[in-house]
Amino acid sequence: MIGLARNSRLQEANAELMQKAEEEFKRTGIKQRLFAAFDHAALAWKAPRWVIAKAEHTEKGANPRFILTNIVGGAQKIYDQRYCARGEMENRVKEQMMLFADRVSAHRWWANQWRLLLSGLAYTLMEAVRRLALVGTELAQATCQTIRLKLIKIGTVIEQKVTLVWLHFSSAHPLQTLFAHAVRCLAPP
Repeated sequence: MIGLARNSRLQEANAELMQKAEEEFKRTGIKQRLFAAFDHAALAWKAPRWVIAKAEHTEKGANPRFILTNIVGGAQKIYDQRYCARGEMENRVKEQMMLFADRVSAHRWWANQWRLLLSGLAYTLMEAVRRLALVGTELAQATCQTIRLKLIKIGTVIEQKVTLVWLHFSSAHPLQTLFAHAVRCLAPP
């Protein structure tokens, strides 16, 4: 399953559906998503292939999409459950880059491998925080970068006693109740 770039032949094959989506949007003012599937053969292809077309119209205008697939079934179901899920998986890979997985600029291979390993561990920990401590909160769907900036990368005064470590947070932090909730969810009983 891959996305196809728009071209005049695909848009022509999808024109009627796009027209219907635009008319329905103008009538209701609500985003419209219509789907169709058809055989399509590019000049370089040996045989026709199955193409799913999405005709979407929003307040920003037309947004047609085309995907090439060999999966048989309902066009909207395939698009929403398979193609969009693939895109969501790509977003998780991009999230790892937010945790510096792309900083492999050391001269030695082991140093780069160590950085990549630490980045993967950081992502795993952030995902666990999101899954275990932020369910039902405003950061439940937040990216790792947002969680890092709003809950972890905050100013703190650390006071160390012989057997205790005290963390003094700012009383003006806007997410202090969310932070306390996350700590309670992650702390052992």
